[in-house]
Amino acid sequence: MAIEIKAPSFPESVADGTISKWHKQPGEAVKRDELLVDIETDKVVLEVLAEADGVLASIVKGEGDTVLSNELIATLDAGATASAAPAAVSAPAPVATAAAPAAASAVGDEDAIGAPAARKLAEENGIALSSIKGTGKDGRVTKEDVVAAVEAKKSAPSAAPAKPAAPAAAAPVFAAGDRTEKRVPMTRLRAKVAERLVEAQSTMAMLTTFNEVDMTEVMALRSKYKDLFEKSHNGVRLGFMSFFVKAATEALKRFPAVNASIDGSDIVYHGYADVGVAVSSDRGLVVPVLRNAEQMSLAEIEGGIATFGKKARDGKLSIDEMTGGTFTITNGGTFGSMMSTPIVNPPQAAILGMHNIVQRPMAINGQVVIRPMMYLALSYDHRLIDGKEAVTFLVTIKNLLEDPARLLLDI
Repeated sequence: MAIEIKAPSFPESVADGTISKWHKQPGEAVKRDELLVDIETDKVVLEVLAEADGVLASIVKGEGDTVLSNELIATLDAGATASAAPAAVSAPAPVATAAAPAAASAVGDEDAIGAPAARKLAEENGIALSSIKGTGKDGRVTKEDVVAAVEAKKSAPSAAPAKPAAPAAAAPVFAAGDRTEKRVPMTRLRAKVAERLVEAQSTMAMLTTFNEVDMTEVMALRSKYKDLFEKSHNGVRLGFMSFFVKAATEALKRFPAVNASIDGSDIVYHGYADVGVAVSSDRGLVVPVLRNAEQMSLAEIEGGIATFGKKARDGKLSIDEMTGGTFTITNGGTFGSMMSTPIVNPPQAAILGMHNIVQRPMAINGQVVIRPMMYLALSYDHRLIDGKEAVTFLVTIKNLLEDPARLLLDI
């Protein structure tokens, strides 16, 4: 029974997708729920799974092709086996001439005699026909012989493991003094990120204000309770990001304009804080969203961030998890950044940038002491947020982090 394989239903925010990689080829056996193809959209990579056991009969959309929502991309012959795959899915065998039938039967392998179907199947699976013992007439290699060899190859324990696929966004490596060039197409995700960054800079009156925060109290609190925290919350580790998310959501309550957005000539104020947390992946920067972060505990925030990080590495983030958001936090300090000016993610009005923690001499009560300091940056849309609001918002976050008890006492 033929089954149509279609692209997933894309949400309204995604117009189309691009076939990134086919994991199965026509004629190959597939199992139910086995991965067939990756479809890359502007936000995430979607996986299309097989609906039943059978054989992939044909591919309608090849790698690099653009597909629309629910568009036909392939057909699956349900219930079929690889040995019964339709011949039309493979490349046609060379046509034999009347004068040289013997030569035609040995095309591709002069040392073995095999039927045309056997030759094609052997070529598809990378098996030399001469390495297969034929059971047909006069030692002729039959299609069944090739199928048996393919199965033996798959089950062989000494077979070399397949090399992992290179990350989609990996840059080529050149030898020293090499002046060659390599041109690769930009992934849809990176192209969309570039488009949005340029859009933000061209449509917003974007400014950045800076401050610094003494991380002594947060680090002491984390050091004192991290082991107990992990035991009490089923292995969830206590990091710094949860303190920043908690401080940011408290500051957003006090300064609703920072949590707002512009829609045409209207200002939309949000009575909730959906905080996007920027995560770096092999495919580029992604920003999954913690919904209603203002209601979350430190453990819930850390657990959510850990889950997002794992999904980002595995390419499993869904479109829903990356859609929306009223405020964003990005941590360049993970990579050693001391200072940066993050770019606002439209239609949001602001983004908070964290940086690395550095031991620096500070003047405190007339004394020079060494403290773990972090620079903070708040980029904001000046059309919506006044300078006073932006500066005071950032100072509020600074004060909450330098005295974490304020987060518990709501002061």
